[in-house]
Amino acid sequence: MKEKVLIVVGGPTGSGKTDLAIRLALHFGAEIISADSRQVYQELPIGSAAPDAQQLTLVKHHFIGSQSIHEHFNAGIFAASAEVKLQELFHQNPIQIVCGGSGLYIKALTEGMDELPDVPAHIRSQVMEIYTNEGLEKLQQLLLVQDPIYAAEVDMQNKARLMRALELIAATGQKYSAMRSGKKKTLPYRVMYLRTTLDRETLYQQINQRTPKMIDAGWIEEARAVYPHRAIKALQTVGYTELFDYFDGKYDLPTTIELIKQNTRRYAKRQETWFKHQIPALEVSPGISPEAVRKMLD
Repeated sequence: MKEKVLIVVGGPTGSGKTDLAIRLALHFGAEIISADSRQVYQELPIGSAAPDAQQLTLVKHHFIGSQSIHEHFNAGIFAASAEVKLQELFHQNPIQIVCGGSGLYIKALTEGMDELPDVPAHIRSQVMEIYTNEGLEKLQQLLLVQDPIYAAEVDMQNKARLMRALELIAATGQKYSAMRSGKKKTLPYRVMYLRTTLDRETLYQQINQRTPKMIDAGWIEEARAVYPHRAIKALQTVGYTELFDYFDGKYDLPTTIELIKQNTRRYAKRQETWFKHQIPALEVSPGISPEAVRKMLD
């Protein structure tokens, strides 16, 4: 029996991951597991830059629009669900594809996650209140004092990560860095990590060009439909927060679009940095041929 191989295509938003994953899936006769923490939501196809109808017709995708923003979903749930799906898919074909820009989802699937205690609702509310009233800088200050080890390695601009760490510290009285075992799970398949790379100017240009296209495709209407639920964590992300501010009259539309471009570029840069340091990936052009990838598997 041929060796089972999971090809993981990661990288920053706008770097051509989806097109590459589709070409690889067609070449290998595989399906695609989406590792994207926003594309999983059925209410956010435009703002999450989910594969379009034509792309979804070409290759069967999993975890695209499979959940509602009102359902609880995280990296751990994704990993457990994706493992079950991969077991099924590997029976059909020894090569399968994972594609996405959510590094934590990829790591949860391929390395496992530590079992962490539940956080009481009142602690979550307290941490959220700190962020709402005092901002990201306060979260950064608290984490530097309460867990300097984790503060030294986490993306200090990622409010979700900071809030999660502070919640666990408050709930357990332990440092978050001490709760993680660092043990990787044993996998019944080999993983090949690919990271799509573009020069910074090209990446930013593609992001700048994509944003108005998303607006023209109906992103404003999509965001307006979920605006009443803006407090949901799934909506506290680049693009939606700026559009919500636009609905509130904070900015006009041209300014909002420029802010989305700017913040998406910053997000892409953070993703790029994270993947470089956290995932042992081979850097590839998004235009690499499937034949070249096949040779890399040998």
